[in-house]
Amino acid sequence: MKKYDDIVVGGGISGLTMALILGMNGRKVLLLEKGPSVGGSVARFYKNGIPFDTGFHFTGGLQNGGILHDILTVLEVLDLIKPIFLSQDRANCFYIESEGMQYEVPYGIDNIKNKFKAYFPEETSAIDRYFGMVQKVCDDTPSMNLRTIFSEHIMADEDFITLEEVLNKLTQNPALKALLSALAMCYGVKPEEISFANHSRMCLELYHSVARIENGGNALVMAYRKKFKDYDIEIRCNTHITELADINNKKVGRFVLNSGEEVSGDNCIFTIHPREVLKIMPREYISRAFVDRVSDFESSVGFFSVYTVLDPDFEEPDFESSILSLFPHCDVNLLLDPSYKGAPALVLIKSVEHVRDKTYKTIDAFEVSFLSHVKEWEDSTTGKRPPAYQEYKKSRVDDIISRIIKVFPQYKDKLHVVDSASVLTFRDYLNSPDGSAYGIKQKMNQINLLGKLPLRNLYAAGQSALLPGIIGAMMSSFIVGRTILDEQKYREFIFRNLST
Repeated sequence: MKKYDDIVVGGGISGLTMALILGMNGRKVLLLEKGPSVGGSVARFYKNGIPFDTGFHFTGGLQNGGILHDILTVLEVLDLIKPIFLSQDRANCFYIESEGMQYEVPYGIDNIKNKFKAYFPEETSAIDRYFGMVQKVCDDTPSMNLRTIFSEHIMADEDFITLEEVLNKLTQNPALKALLSALAMCYGVKPEEISFANHSRMCLELYHSVARIENGGNALVMAYRKKFKDYDIEIRCNTHITELADINNKKVGRFVLNSGEEVSGDNCIFTIHPREVLKIMPREYISRAFVDRVSDFESSVGFFSVYTVLDPDFEEPDFESSILSLFPHCDVNLLLDPSYKGAPALVLIKSVEHVRDKTYKTIDAFEVSFLSHVKEWEDSTTGKRPPAYQEYKKSRVDDIISRIIKVFPQYKDKLHVVDSASVLTFRDYLNSPDGSAYGIKQKMNQINLLGKLPLRNLYAAGQSALLPGIIGAMMSSFIVGRTILDEQKYREFIFRNLST
C-alpha cells in the first residue's frame, strides 16, 4: 500500500493550491481528480480550435500588493502569469434596462466613489459610508491577508447584518443600491441573504483592480503543473475515493480508490463540494447535526452560457476593455431568485485570443440560471439529452443573441455561436452536484465546512469552505495549511516568499 503524507481530493484551483503548499513544505502529496484533467472550472475548453474559459474569466487582487498577487508570489508562480488589466475608467459597465441608463464603473476605490458621486450627487454621504464600511471589514479580517493569516479571526458586527439591511439604511435610491450590490453576480447570493461582511470580503479586491489573465485559466493550471515537477506531488486523474477504511480512534487508516487500489495518508483534504464529502463520510462517525448542516446548504447561482466569436475582419476599438452587465431592473434579489420568471441578468465578457497564427475575438455570454430551470432533464447526461432539452437550449441561445445584438447592433451578422452550456452541462463536466457557479450559498449565520472534519485526519477546503471564487478557494487552502503544517515553519515559508 502506497503511503503519502497528504492526500488532496479535487483538482480545481483550491486542490492545486493545497497540493502545492504542502509539496513546497516538504510533504509527499497525492492529488486526486475525478475528471480526466486537473483545473476544474479554471481550465479552458477548445471548440473548433477556439479557446473559451469555463468558469474563470476575470479577477481582482492582481495589482501589486493585492491578495492574488501575494498568493502567486508565495507559490512562486507569479512570473508565469501575465495579467491583462481592464480599462481603469470603465472596467465594469452596468446597463439597467428599466431605466435606460448605462453606468460606467472604474476601479480604484477613490475613482469609484467619485464616479458614483457624479451619477448620484445627492448620495455623497451614503457612498462614502458604504466604502468606508467595506474597507473596515476587510482591514479587520486577518484570514483575507497572507500577512495576517496567523492572527485570530474575530467575527465583525457586519457578519450579523445583511447587505440589503446596510444598503436600506444608507440610501433609498434603487439604482445606487443595484450598483452597490451588483457584484453579487460574482458570488451568486441575494443581498437579503449574504452578510455585509462577506459581501465586502468578496468585493474589495474587485474594487481595487479588474484583470483577465493571458491564456485564461489555463495559464494558472500550466503554472501549477510546471511547479509541481519541483516537488513530490503525484497527480491521478479519473480517480476518486470510494471508501474510508481502518478507522481507529477517529482516524482513517486506508483510503480505497475507485480503481480498487488502497493508499494511506497522514491527512486527507477534501476541496470538493460539501455534499460530495458527506457521501464519503461513514455515517457512524458523524452526528445527525453534521448531516443536517451539510444537507441544508443551498446552491448558489448558476449560468446558461453562450460562447461566440466575431468575424476575423471585425474591428472595434478597446474591444476587451470592459465587462458589460445587463440588468433588466434594479432588484438584484429578484434577479438571483430561482422562481423569477422575467428577463435574467446577462454578463458579457470580451476577449482577444491568439492561437498559433490565428486571432479570435470572442464574447462569452452568461445568463443567470438554476438547476430548477432544467429539472425535467436532470436524470439525463451530456450527449444523451432529449429533443425538448435541445429546443430549450436553442431558445435561450436565440434570446441571448437577440439581447446582445440589441445592445451592439454592429455585431449583427458578424457574431457566430460556437457552443453553449446549461447548468446541466456544468454539472456533468465539472462533477458538481448542482452545476452552480460558486458552490454553496454563503448565507448569513451559516457554518461552512472549513478545516477539520469529524474524523481527525480529514479536512475541508475550497470555495464552499471560505468564500466563492478563485481568491476564496485559494485562501481556504492557505488557512487549512496553517492547521496541518508546523506553524513556525509555515510562517517562515510565507514571509520568506513574500519578501522576495
